Amino acid sequence: MKTLYNRIYSDYLMPSRLGHHERLVLQVRDAGFTQTSVRQFHRTLNSAKPADRVLVHRHDIDTDVRTARKLFDLERKHGIHASYYFRLCTLDFGLMREIEDYGSEASYHYEELATFAKRHHISDAAAIRSKLPQIRAEFQVNFQSVEQGLGKKLSTVASHGDFANRRLKVSNTEILEDHQLRARCGIVCDTYDDKLLRHFGVYITDRPPPAYYYPSSPADAIGLHRNICLLTHPRQVETNWRENTKSNLHRFYEGLAW
Repeated sequence: MKTLYNRIYSDYLMPSRLGHHERLVLQVRDAGFTQTSVRQFHRTLNSAKPADRVLVHRHDIDTDVRTARKLFDLERKHGIHASYYFRLCTLDFGLMREIEDYGSEASYHYEELATFAKRHHISDAAAIRSKLPQIRAEFQVNFQSVEQGLGKKLSTVASHGDFANRRLKVSNTEILEDHQLRARCGIVCDTYDDKLLRHFGVYITDRPPPAYYYPSSPADAIGLHRNICLLTHPRQVETNWRENTKSNLHRFYEGLAW
């Protein structure tokens, strides 16, 4: 019952946390951190002077483009940069071009493995792995379609975590274990690559209330770590009744159909 209440509160009753995000941005700035995108942070790793005292903002746009726009406007107001990863179902090329033109990053939040499993009713890990050649071909088509729609070259991507991945115990990241696929697409980094993550003192993800963050709050982390990655989702920042209801119903239907 408590879990159900927390879900209802998170999706429909939670007050907006945009003000909290703005205060965090200012606190991080005042602590002397640069706030930037995954793409820009990755570029500095190969430079003569590696990045230091950096907070990388990664926003996964699983749902709710409206709140993604509010996050972008807030961050642009304070002159900071971030990465925004859009699923096929949340693509908004107008907003994505604004993000890119400003100097932040808009790219692809991919999930072809989970999508393939649900479409073909595959619930066995070995069976879905046997389909990786077809899944990788679908990924390449979708990736290049996003590039074409955006009119920009994409260099980093982020794997989406779907309920199908959790049931299969197989991550979408296995798609990009093919280095030739990465080369064909010009992908230099997935956000879950160890070569990226090892440069962070802590990797923080947002959580539904009452936790809000895991493993610690960003405010606590800035006093303990020099490089931080912060993953946030619009859904955890502000409620959107229409989008949350649509997402919940779609998730319920997919679970039944699969």
